[in-house]
Amino acid sequence: MTDAGTPKRAIRLIVAITGATGAVYGVRLLEVLRNIPDVESHLLISEAGVLNLYQEMDLKRKDVEALADVVHNVRDVGASIASGSFLSDGMIIAPCSMKTLAAVAHGLSDNLITRAADVVLKERRHLVLMVRETPFNLAHLRNMTAVTEMGGVIFPPLPGFYHRPQTIAEMVDHTVGRVLDMFALPHDLTPRWQGIKDSP
Repeated sequence: MTDAGTPKRAIRLIVAITGATGAVYGVRLLEVLRNIPDVESHLLISEAGVLNLYQEMDLKRKDVEALADVVHNVRDVGASIASGSFLSDGMIIAPCSMKTLAAVAHGLSDNLITRAADVVLKERRHLVLMVRETPFNLAHLRNMTAVTEMGGVIFPPLPGFYHRPQTIAEMVDHTVGRVLDMFALPHDLTPRWQGIKDSP
C-alpha cells in the first residue's frame, strides 16, 4: 500500500520487437521481466519482427506473446499505451531497426510502436532503443542524435568482454542486465565490475 492507502501500482514496461537482427534481446528481456515481482510487461511485435523471431530463433508470434503480461496489436493506435494518461515506467525497443529509429526521431507515430515511443518521450519517461545496424550511415547517426536530444537512450547491444563470457547466452544476459539497470530493476544476470585486481 502507498502512503495514501491505495494499492501500489505494478511497474509497467513496454517492450517492442522490430525487424532488426537481435530478436534474442527482446525475448530474453521478456523472460527476465516475467520473473521480476511487480513488473507488468506490455508487448508489441512488428511484422518484420515476427519474421526475424522465426528466422533467428525458430519462434512463432504466439510463443513470444506468451511471455508478456499484455499484448498489443502494432496497428491498434487506439490502444491504452497510445495515451500519456496510461501510466508506464518506460519503453524498450529490443531490437530497434533503423526504420523504427527514424520514425521515432521524426515523430511519425505511424504505428503503435512509434506512437508509444512518442508518448514515452513527451511524458519524459525512459525510452531505450537497442539499435542494431552496422556500420552506421550519416542518417542513422543524425537520427540517434535527435532521439538523444529528446531524452531517449541509444543503447546498441554491444557485448562486453571483461567478464569473460563463455557463451552467446552470457553475452546476451550481460546486455539485458545493463538495460534493466536503466530502470533500476533487480537482476543477477551478470557479474558487476569490481575493478582490476591484479597489475599486468
